[in-house]
Amino acid sequence: MYSLLLLNGGVGARVAAGQPKQLIKVKGIPILVYSLVAADAVPEIDQIVLNYPEGWRDDVERIVTDYAIKTPVTYVEAGATRHESVAAMLSSATNEHVVVHESARPLVTTSDFAALVAAEAQNVSLMLEIPFTVAPVDPEQRKVTGYLERSTLRNVQLPQKFAKADLVDAHQKASAEGKTYTEDATLVAVAGHDVRFIDGNDRNIKVTTPTDVRLATYLLSGGEEGWDE
Repeated sequence: MYSLLLLNGGVGARVAAGQPKQLIKVKGIPILVYSLVAADAVPEIDQIVLNYPEGWRDDVERIVTDYAIKTPVTYVEAGATRHESVAAMLSSATNEHVVVHESARPLVTTSDFAALVAAEAQNVSLMLEIPFTVAPVDPEQRKVTGYLERSTLRNVQLPQKFAKADLVDAHQKASAEGKTYTEDATLVAVAGHDVRFIDGNDRNIKVTTPTDVRLATYLLSGGEEGWDE
């Protein structure tokens, strides 16, 4: 069985909505709800560890109640960074395997979670091929410094799953080295644990800006149906 660590602690500064972005309504439903509902339908997930921004716990709890989420939920206050939040949530996970997701990806599906759980390896991330060229640069000098082979790169997505012991070990090593990571698949891999990936999809976007909110609304409304390939 799995504990879902659902990152939900952002304050939505880039969305500038006057409230955490995960509480913004898309099609009349708070963004947070989409991930909760998708995970709630996965039999292998029997605990949700949900964090929240300081001062917003009551609002988050109300959403969980209003949308009748059946899976037991454990609430944890968010850390100062995403990295700190995951580390704090791990201590509340009751299972030996965890799934990490973020409520800012509302287009996740129950099938996405199911495919991840079914993947053979213990440590697995959804990832997507990069359809554009990326280059290493020196941002201070605004100078291109080399070349990266696109076929060996992937866009890291969530959800991800891990053996809890591997994720705890990776966070402890990062803490000892004074390093902070923005996601956990690379964190666990750098710590020396085997991490695999399965293919994600380009609908699984992260909502960060007002444009992302509009795109998520469009996609959740079925707006891409009928597009010519």
